[in-house]
Amino acid sequence: MNELKLDNKRTVLVGLAFLSICAFWQMYDNVVPLILRETFGMDESLAGVIMAADNILALLLLPLFGGLSDRTQTRLGRRTPYILAGTAAAVVFMNLLPILDNSYSRQAAPYQLAAFVIVLGLLLVAMGSYRSPAVALMPDVTPKPLRSKGNAIINLMGAVGGILYLGVAAVLYPTGKVAGLAHVNYQPLFLIVSGVMVVSVAVLLLTIREPELAAQNQALEKRHPEWNLAKDDGSGQEKLPRPVKRSLGFLLASIALWYIGYNGVTTWFTTYISQVMGEGLGGAATCLMVATAGAIVSYIPIGVAASRIGRKKTILAGVLLLAACFLGGFFLTTHAQEITPAMYVAFALVGLAWAAINVNSLPMVVEMCRGSDVGKFTGYYYTASMLAQVITPVLAGSLMKRISYQVLFPYAAFFTAMSFVTMLFVRHGDCKAEAKRGLDAFEDMDD
Repeated sequence: MNELKLDNKRTVLVGLAFLSICAFWQMYDNVVPLILRETFGMDESLAGVIMAADNILALLLLPLFGGLSDRTQTRLGRRTPYILAGTAAAVVFMNLLPILDNSYSRQAAPYQLAAFVIVLGLLLVAMGSYRSPAVALMPDVTPKPLRSKGNAIINLMGAVGGILYLGVAAVLYPTGKVAGLAHVNYQPLFLIVSGVMVVSVAVLLLTIREPELAAQNQALEKRHPEWNLAKDDGSGQEKLPRPVKRSLGFLLASIALWYIGYNGVTTWFTTYISQVMGEGLGGAATCLMVATAGAIVSYIPIGVAASRIGRKKTILAGVLLLAACFLGGFFLTTHAQEITPAMYVAFALVGLAWAAINVNSLPMVVEMCRGSDVGKFTGYYYTASMLAQVITPVLAGSLMKRISYQVLFPYAAFFTAMSFVTMLFVRHGDCKAEAKRGLDAFEDMDD
Protein backbone atom coordinates (compact mmCIF):
# COMPACT_ATOMS: atom_id res chain seq x y z
CA MET A 1 0.00 0.00 0.00
CA ASN A 2 1.46 3.36 -1.04
CA GLU A 3 1.24 6.39 1.17
CA LEU A 4 -0.54 9.45 -0.14
CA LYS A 5 2.09 12.20 -0.13
CA LEU A 6 2.00 15.91 -0.79
CA ASP A 7 4.31 17.21 -3.50
CA ASN A 8 5.93 19.94 -1.41
CA LYS A 9 7.94 21.48 -4.24
CA ARG A 10 4.88 21.82 -6.45
CA THR A 11 2.84 23.27 -3.59
CA VAL A 12 5.53 25.89 -2.93
CA LEU A 13 5.46 26.87 -6.60
CA VAL A 14 1.65 27.09 -6.54
CA GLY A 15 2.01 29.27 -3.44
CA LEU A 16 3.97 31.88 -5.39
CA ALA A 17 0.68 33.45 -6.48
CA PHE A 18 -0.36 33.87 -2.84
CA LEU A 19 3.13 35.19 -1.99
CA SER A 20 2.69 37.96 -4.55
CA ILE A 21 -0.78 38.80 -3.23
CA CYS A 22 0.38 39.02 0.39
CA ALA A 23 3.42 41.15 -0.51
CA PHE A 24 1.07 43.60 -2.20
CA TRP A 25 -1.49 43.76 0.61
CA GLN A 26 1.20 44.21 3.26
CA MET A 27 2.49 47.23 1.33
CA TYR A 28 -1.01 48.53 0.57
CA ASP A 29 -2.11 48.44 4.22
CA ASN A 30 1.09 50.12 5.39
CA VAL A 31 1.73 52.75 2.72
CA VAL A 32 -1.61 53.86 1.26
CA PRO A 33 -2.94 55.25 4.60
CA LEU A 34 0.26 57.28 4.90
CA ILE A 35 -0.23 58.72 1.41
CA LEU A 36 -3.88 59.53 2.06
CA ARG A 37 -3.08 61.36 5.29
CA GLU A 38 0.28 62.95 4.62
CA THR A 39 0.04 63.83 0.93
CA PHE A 40 -3.68 64.38 0.40
CA GLY A 41 -4.40 65.60 3.92
CA MET A 42 -7.37 63.32 4.60
CA ASP A 43 -8.55 62.86 8.16
CA GLU A 44 -8.64 59.41 9.73
CA SER A 45 -12.36 58.93 9.08
CA LEU A 46 -12.21 59.56 5.33
CA ALA A 47 -8.98 57.61 4.97
CA GLY A 48 -10.59 54.78 6.91
CA VAL A 49 -13.55 54.70 4.53
CA ILE A 50 -11.22 54.42 1.54
CA MET A 51 -9.14 51.75 3.25
CA ALA A 52 -12.30 49.75 3.99
CA ALA A 53 -13.21 49.75 0.29
CA ASP A 54 -11.04 46.69 -0.41
CA ASN A 55 -13.03 44.53 2.03
CA ILE A 56 -16.34 45.80 0.68
CA LEU A 57 -15.31 45.17 -2.92
CA ALA A 58 -14.02 41.74 -1.89
CA LEU A 59 -17.53 40.74 -0.82
CA LEU A 60 -18.59 41.13 -4.45
CA LEU A 61 -15.45 40.32 -6.40
CA LEU A 62 -14.10 37.21 -4.69
CA PRO A 63 -17.21 35.02 -5.11
CA LEU A 64 -17.79 36.46 -8.60
CA PHE A 65 -14.35 35.71 -10.00
CA GLY A 66 -14.09 32.45 -8.08
CA GLY A 67 -17.26 31.24 -9.80
CA LEU A 68 -16.19 32.62 -13.18
CA SER A 69 -12.90 30.77 -13.00
CA ASP A 70 -14.77 27.54 -12.30
CA ARG A 71 -16.48 27.92 -15.69
CA THR A 72 -13.39 29.03 -17.61
CA GLN A 73 -11.69 26.62 -19.98
CA THR A 74 -8.43 27.67 -21.70
CA ARG A 75 -5.20 25.98 -22.72
CA LEU A 76 -3.62 27.61 -19.63
CA GLY A 77 -6.29 26.17 -17.37
CA ARG A 78 -9.08 27.68 -15.29
CA ARG A 79 -7.15 29.77 -12.76
CA THR A 80 -3.93 30.79 -14.54
CA PRO A 81 -5.54 33.28 -16.98
CA TYR A 82 -7.05 35.22 -14.07
CA ILE A 83 -3.75 35.19 -12.17
CA LEU A 84 -1.84 36.49 -15.20
CA ALA A 85 -4.37 39.16 -16.21
CA GLY A 86 -5.04 40.30 -12.64
CA THR A 87 -1.33 40.58 -11.82
CA ALA A 88 -0.57 42.48 -15.05
CA ALA A 89 -3.36 45.00 -14.43
CA ALA A 90 -2.44 45.38 -10.76
CA VAL A 91 1.23 46.05 -11.59
CA VAL A 92 0.25 48.84 -14.00
CA PHE A 93 -2.22 50.52 -11.64
CA MET A 94 -0.09 50.21 -8.50
CA ASN A 95 2.85 51.96 -10.16
CA LEU A 96 0.60 54.87 -11.14
CA LEU A 97 -0.12 55.57 -7.46
CA PRO A 98 3.33 56.93 -6.46
CA ILE A 99 3.45 58.96 -9.68
CA LEU A 100 0.19 60.70 -8.73
CA ASP A 101 1.32 60.98 -5.12
CA ASN A 102 4.60 62.68 -6.10
CA SER A 103 2.85 64.94 -8.59
CA TYR A 104 0.30 66.13 -6.01
CA SER A 105 3.04 66.80 -3.46
CA ARG A 106 4.79 69.12 -5.96
CA GLN A 107 1.67 70.98 -7.04
CA ALA A 108 -1.68 70.09 -5.52
CA ALA A 109 -4.64 69.88 -7.90
CA PRO A 110 -8.11 68.41 -7.35
CA TYR A 111 -7.97 66.31 -10.50
CA GLN A 112 -4.87 64.53 -9.16
CA LEU A 113 -6.72 63.48 -6.03
CA ALA A 114 -9.65 62.27 -8.16
CA ALA A 115 -7.24 60.39 -10.42
CA PHE A 116 -5.57 58.79 -7.39
CA VAL A 117 -8.89 57.54 -6.02
CA ILE A 118 -9.99 56.22 -9.44
CA VAL A 119 -6.69 54.38 -9.97
CA LEU A 120 -6.91 53.02 -6.43
CA GLY A 121 -10.38 51.65 -7.20
CA LEU A 122 -9.17 50.02 -10.43
CA LEU A 123 -6.25 48.51 -8.53
CA LEU A 124 -8.59 46.99 -5.95
CA VAL A 125 -10.72 45.49 -8.74
CA ALA A 126 -7.60 44.04 -10.38
CA MET A 127 -6.44 42.45 -7.12
CA GLY A 128 -9.94 41.16 -6.37
CA SER A 129 -10.18 39.53 -9.79
CA TYR A 130 -7.57 36.88 -9.11
CA ARG A 131 -7.37 36.23 -5.38
CA SER A 132 -10.01 33.47 -5.37
CA PRO A 133 -8.60 31.81 -8.53
CA ALA A 134 -5.07 31.97 -7.06
CA VAL A 135 -6.16 30.34 -3.80
CA ALA A 136 -8.34 27.79 -5.63
CA LEU A 137 -5.33 26.59 -7.65
CA MET A 138 -3.94 24.63 -4.69
CA PRO A 139 -7.10 22.52 -4.15
CA ASP A 140 -7.33 22.01 -7.92
CA VAL A 141 -4.01 20.17 -8.01
CA THR A 142 -4.02 18.66 -4.50
CA PRO A 143 -6.02 15.57 -3.40
CA LYS A 144 -8.64 16.35 -0.77
CA PRO A 145 -6.97 14.46 2.11
CA LEU A 146 -3.78 16.53 1.71
CA ARG A 147 -5.24 20.01 1.50
CA SER A 148 -4.54 21.00 5.12
CA LYS A 149 -0.85 20.30 4.57
CA GLY A 150 -1.06 22.13 1.25
CA ASN A 151 -2.79 25.12 2.81
CA ALA A 152 -0.11 25.24 5.52
CA ILE A 153 2.53 25.70 2.81
CA ILE A 154 0.36 28.28 1.00
CA ASN A 155 0.02 30.29 4.22
CA LEU A 156 3.75 30.04 4.79
CA MET A 157 4.37 31.39 1.28
CA GLY A 158 2.00 34.28 2.05
CA ALA A 159 4.02 35.04 5.18
CA VAL A 160 7.20 35.04 3.11
CA GLY A 161 5.60 37.61 0.81
CA GLY A 162 4.81 39.85 3.74
CA ILE A 163 8.34 39.47 5.13
CA LEU A 164 9.85 40.35 1.73
CA TYR A 165 7.92 43.61 1.73
CA LEU A 166 8.86 44.41 5.34
CA GLY A 167 12.53 43.77 4.61
CA VAL A 168 12.53 46.01 1.53
CA ALA A 169 10.65 48.76 3.36
CA ALA A 170 13.04 48.60 6.31
CA VAL A 171 16.08 48.98 4.02
CA LEU A 172 14.62 51.74 1.81
CA TYR A 173 12.88 53.81 4.48
CA PRO A 174 14.67 53.67 7.85
CA THR A 175 13.44 56.21 10.37
CA GLY A 176 16.63 58.24 10.15
CA LYS A 177 16.21 58.62 6.39
CA VAL A 178 12.58 59.76 6.29
CA ALA A 179 12.33 61.72 9.56
CA GLY A 180 11.62 65.36 8.87
CA LEU A 181 10.99 64.95 5.15
CA ALA A 182 8.13 67.02 3.76
CA HIS A 183 7.31 64.21 1.34
CA VAL A 184 8.46 60.61 0.99
CA ASN A 185 8.85 59.12 -2.50
CA TYR A 186 7.45 55.57 -2.37
CA GLN A 187 8.01 54.82 -6.06
CA PRO A 188 11.09 52.59 -5.49
CA LEU A 189 9.10 50.49 -3.02
CA PHE A 190 6.18 50.08 -5.43
CA LEU A 191 8.56 49.13 -8.25
CA ILE A 192 10.30 46.47 -6.17
CA VAL A 193 7.06 44.94 -4.86
CA SER A 194 5.60 44.89 -8.37
CA GLY A 195 8.82 43.19 -9.49
CA VAL A 196 8.33 40.52 -6.82
CA MET A 197 4.78 40.01 -8.11
CA VAL A 198 5.88 39.69 -11.75
CA VAL A 199 8.73 37.28 -10.98
CA SER A 200 6.53 35.14 -8.72
CA VAL A 201 3.79 34.77 -11.32
CA ALA A 202 6.31 34.22 -14.14
CA VAL A 203 7.91 31.34 -12.22
CA LEU A 204 4.45 29.93 -11.50
CA LEU A 205 3.56 30.07 -15.20
CA LEU A 206 6.81 28.39 -16.26
CA THR A 207 6.73 25.58 -13.70
CA ILE A 208 3.07 24.71 -13.06
CA ARG A 209 1.14 23.08 -15.89
CA GLU A 210 -2.31 23.65 -14.47
CA PRO A 211 -4.44 21.72 -17.01
CA GLU A 212 -2.28 18.60 -16.75
CA LEU A 213 -1.99 18.62 -12.97
CA ALA A 214 -5.69 19.38 -12.48
CA ALA A 215 -6.65 16.54 -14.83
CA GLN A 216 -4.40 14.12 -12.93
CA ASN A 217 -5.95 15.16 -9.63
CA GLN A 218 -9.49 14.86 -11.00
CA ALA A 219 -8.70 11.37 -12.30
CA LEU A 220 -7.37 10.39 -8.88
CA GLU A 221 -10.44 11.73 -7.09
CA LYS A 222 -12.77 9.90 -9.51
CA ARG A 223 -11.17 6.67 -8.33
CA HIS A 224 -12.10 7.66 -4.77
CA PRO A 225 -15.76 8.68 -4.79
CA GLU A 226 -15.76 8.46 -0.99
CA TRP A 227 -13.89 11.78 -0.98
CA ASN A 228 -16.77 13.55 -2.77
CA LEU A 229 -19.60 14.84 -0.57
CA ALA A 230 -21.64 16.08 -3.55
CA LYS A 231 -24.06 13.43 -4.82
CA ASP A 232 -25.93 12.86 -8.07
CA ASP A 233 -29.57 13.82 -7.50
CA GLY A 234 -30.76 11.63 -10.38
CA SER A 235 -30.67 14.39 -12.98
CA GLY A 236 -27.01 13.89 -13.75
CA GLN A 237 -26.10 16.99 -11.69
CA GLU A 238 -24.17 16.71 -8.46
CA LYS A 239 -25.67 18.58 -5.51
CA LEU A 240 -24.77 18.88 -1.87
CA PRO A 241 -26.99 16.77 0.40
CA ARG A 242 -28.92 18.74 3.00
CA PRO A 243 -26.68 17.64 5.92
CA VAL A 244 -23.59 18.81 4.02
CA LYS A 245 -25.26 22.17 3.28
CA ARG A 246 -26.02 22.51 6.99
CA SER A 247 -22.38 21.79 7.85
CA LEU A 248 -21.24 24.35 5.28
CA GLY A 249 -23.55 26.97 6.79
CA PHE A 250 -22.24 26.36 10.31
CA LEU A 251 -18.65 26.37 9.05
CA LEU A 252 -19.10 29.71 7.27
CA ALA A 253 -20.73 31.12 10.41
CA SER A 254 -17.74 29.89 12.43
CA ILE A 255 -15.32 31.55 10.01
CA ALA A 256 -17.17 34.86 10.32
CA LEU A 257 -17.27 34.64 14.12
CA TRP A 258 -13.60 33.90 14.70
CA TYR A 259 -12.61 36.59 12.20
CA ILE A 260 -14.80 39.08 14.09
CA GLY A 261 -12.87 38.24 17.26
CA TYR A 262 -9.37 38.04 15.80
CA ASN A 263 -9.60 40.99 13.40
CA GLY A 264 -11.15 43.13 16.11
CA VAL A 265 -7.94 42.75 18.12
CA THR A 266 -5.54 43.22 15.19
CA THR A 267 -7.43 46.33 14.05
CA TRP A 268 -7.67 48.09 17.40
CA PHE A 269 -4.74 46.75 19.42
CA THR A 270 -2.44 49.71 18.78
CA THR A 271 -5.10 52.18 19.92
CA TYR A 272 -6.10 49.87 22.79
CA ILE A 273 -2.70 49.65 24.47
CA SER A 274 -2.18 53.36 23.95
CA GLN A 275 -5.37 54.12 25.88
CA VAL A 276 -5.22 51.32 28.45
CA MET A 277 -1.47 50.95 29.06
CA GLY A 278 0.05 54.14 27.69
CA GLU A 279 2.21 52.11 25.29
CA GLY A 280 3.18 53.40 21.85
CA LEU A 281 3.29 51.96 18.35
CA GLY A 282 6.53 50.06 18.96
CA GLY A 283 5.08 47.91 21.73
CA ALA A 284 1.97 47.11 19.73
CA ALA A 285 3.97 46.27 16.62
CA THR A 286 6.25 43.95 18.60
CA CYS A 287 3.31 42.03 20.07
CA LEU A 288 1.67 41.62 16.66
CA MET A 289 5.02 40.58 15.15
CA VAL A 290 5.39 37.93 17.85
CA ALA A 291 1.91 36.63 16.95
CA THR A 292 2.89 36.51 13.27
CA ALA A 293 6.10 34.66 14.11
CA GLY A 294 4.13 32.20 16.25
CA ALA A 295 1.85 31.51 13.28
CA ILE A 296 4.71 31.12 10.82
CA VAL A 297 6.55 28.50 12.87
CA SER A 298 3.27 26.67 13.49
CA TYR A 299 1.94 26.37 9.92
CA ILE A 300 3.74 23.19 8.91
CA PRO A 301 3.40 21.33 12.27
CA ILE A 302 -0.31 22.26 12.35
CA GLY A 303 -0.80 20.84 8.84
CA VAL A 304 0.85 17.59 9.94
CA ALA A 305 -1.18 17.46 13.16
CA ALA A 306 -4.44 17.99 11.28
CA SER A 307 -3.63 15.08 8.98
CA ARG A 308 -3.39 12.84 12.06
CA ILE A 309 -6.13 14.02 14.43
CA GLY A 310 -8.44 15.69 11.91
CA ARG A 311 -9.17 19.23 10.82
CA LYS A 312 -12.17 19.80 13.04
CA LYS A 313 -10.39 18.76 16.25
CA THR A 314 -7.42 20.93 15.31
CA ILE A 315 -9.68 23.94 14.70
CA LEU A 316 -11.61 23.39 17.93
CA ALA A 317 -8.35 23.23 19.89
CA GLY A 318 -7.18 26.40 18.18
CA VAL A 319 -10.44 28.20 18.93
CA LEU A 320 -10.26 27.27 22.62
CA LEU A 321 -6.65 28.42 22.83
CA LEU A 322 -7.44 31.68 21.02
CA ALA A 323 -10.36 32.48 23.34
CA ALA A 324 -8.20 31.69 26.38
CA CYS A 325 -5.42 33.93 25.07
CA PHE A 326 -7.85 36.80 24.56
CA LEU A 327 -9.15 36.41 28.11
CA GLY A 328 -5.56 36.27 29.33
CA GLY A 329 -4.79 39.36 27.28
CA PHE A 330 -7.52 41.26 29.12
CA PHE A 331 -5.98 40.52 32.53
CA LEU A 332 -2.40 41.06 31.36
CA THR A 333 -3.09 44.44 29.76
CA THR A 334 -5.33 45.81 32.50
CA HIS A 335 -2.89 44.93 35.30
CA ALA A 336 0.34 46.25 33.75
CA GLN A 337 1.67 49.60 32.60
CA GLU A 338 4.14 48.22 30.06
CA ILE A 339 4.57 45.24 27.75
CA THR A 340 5.63 42.20 29.78
CA PRO A 341 7.23 38.87 28.77
CA ALA A 342 3.94 37.17 29.63
CA MET A 343 2.22 39.25 26.94
CA TYR A 344 4.75 38.07 24.36
CA VAL A 345 4.04 34.48 25.35
CA ALA A 346 0.31 35.11 25.04
CA PHE A 347 0.70 36.60 21.57
CA ALA A 348 2.94 33.75 20.44
CA LEU A 349 0.13 31.39 21.49
CA VAL A 350 -2.34 33.59 19.60
CA GLY A 351 -0.24 32.95 16.49
CA LEU A 352 -0.24 29.21 17.15
CA ALA A 353 -4.01 29.20 17.69
CA TRP A 354 -4.65 31.25 14.56
CA ALA A 355 -2.49 28.88 12.50
CA ALA A 356 -4.52 25.91 13.78
CA ILE A 357 -7.72 27.64 12.66
CA ASN A 358 -6.55 29.26 9.44
CA VAL A 359 -4.69 26.29 7.95
CA ASN A 360 -7.71 24.00 8.20
CA SER A 361 -10.75 26.17 7.56
CA LEU A 362 -10.38 26.71 3.80
CA PRO A 363 -9.69 22.99 3.15
CA MET A 364 -12.83 22.13 5.11
CA VAL A 365 -14.89 24.49 2.94
CA VAL A 366 -13.59 23.18 -0.39
CA GLU A 367 -13.82 19.60 0.88
CA MET A 368 -17.58 19.95 0.66
CA CYS A 369 -17.69 20.79 -3.05
CA ARG A 370 -17.06 18.91 -6.25
CA GLY A 371 -13.86 19.71 -8.10
CA SER A 372 -15.54 21.98 -10.63
CA ASP A 373 -16.83 24.30 -7.88
CA VAL A 374 -13.60 24.95 -5.95
CA GLY A 375 -13.43 28.59 -7.07
CA LYS A 376 -17.03 29.26 -6.04
CA PHE A 377 -16.53 27.68 -2.62
CA THR A 378 -13.28 29.58 -2.15
CA GLY A 379 -15.39 32.68 -2.78
CA TYR A 380 -17.81 31.56 -0.05
CA TYR A 381 -14.90 31.32 2.37
CA TYR A 382 -13.69 34.82 1.55
CA THR A 383 -17.21 36.24 1.69
CA ALA A 384 -17.56 35.03 5.28
CA SER A 385 -14.13 36.28 6.32
CA MET A 386 -14.35 39.63 4.53
CA LEU A 387 -17.85 40.32 5.84
CA ALA A 388 -16.48 39.87 9.34
CA GLN A 389 -13.59 42.22 8.58
CA VAL A 390 -16.05 44.86 7.38
CA ILE A 391 -18.22 44.53 10.49
CA THR A 392 -15.74 44.14 13.34
CA PRO A 393 -13.76 47.43 13.13
CA VAL A 394 -17.03 49.38 13.38
CA LEU A 395 -18.66 47.13 15.99
CA ALA A 396 -15.61 46.85 18.25
CA GLY A 397 -14.83 50.55 17.87
CA SER A 398 -18.38 51.53 18.80
CA LEU A 399 -18.35 49.32 21.89
CA MET A 400 -15.00 50.70 23.03
CA LYS A 401 -16.28 54.26 22.56
CA ARG A 402 -19.60 53.69 24.35
CA ILE A 403 -18.45 51.35 27.14
CA SER A 404 -14.67 51.28 27.63
CA TYR A 405 -11.52 50.43 25.73
CA GLN A 406 -11.14 47.51 28.12
CA VAL A 407 -14.03 45.74 26.38
CA LEU A 408 -11.81 44.78 23.40
CA PHE A 409 -10.41 41.49 24.65
CA PRO A 410 -13.66 40.22 26.23
CA TYR A 411 -15.37 41.13 22.93
CA ALA A 412 -12.84 39.07 20.99
CA ALA A 413 -13.04 36.16 23.42
CA PHE A 414 -16.84 36.12 23.23
CA PHE A 415 -17.05 35.90 19.44
CA THR A 416 -14.24 33.36 19.32
CA ALA A 417 -16.06 31.22 21.89
CA MET A 418 -19.24 31.48 19.84
CA SER A 419 -17.34 30.06 16.86
CA PHE A 420 -16.50 27.02 19.01
CA VAL A 421 -20.23 26.42 19.48
CA THR A 422 -21.04 26.69 15.77
CA MET A 423 -18.08 24.44 14.86
CA LEU A 424 -19.57 21.66 16.99
CA PHE A 425 -22.40 21.41 14.43
CA VAL A 426 -20.02 20.96 11.48
CA ARG A 427 -20.18 17.27 10.53
CA HIS A 428 -18.44 17.25 7.16
CA GLY A 429 -15.21 18.36 5.52
CA ASP A 430 -12.88 16.51 7.89
CA CYS A 431 -11.20 14.15 5.40
CA LYS A 432 -8.75 11.63 6.80
CA ALA A 433 -5.26 11.70 5.36
CA GLU A 434 -4.43 8.01 5.49
CA ALA A 435 -4.00 6.48 2.07
CA LYS A 436 -6.35 3.75 0.92
CA ARG A 437 -5.65 0.86 -1.42
CA GLY A 438 -5.53 1.60 -5.09
CA LEU A 439 -3.50 4.81 -4.93
CA ASP A 440 -0.65 3.54 -7.05
CA ALA A 441 -1.55 5.95 -9.84
CA PHE A 442 -0.92 8.90 -7.52
CA GLU A 443 2.80 8.27 -7.59
CA ASP A 444 2.79 9.29 -11.27
CA MET A 445 1.75 12.81 -10.26
CA ASP A 446 5.12 13.40 -8.61
CA ASP A 447 7.09 12.97 -11.83
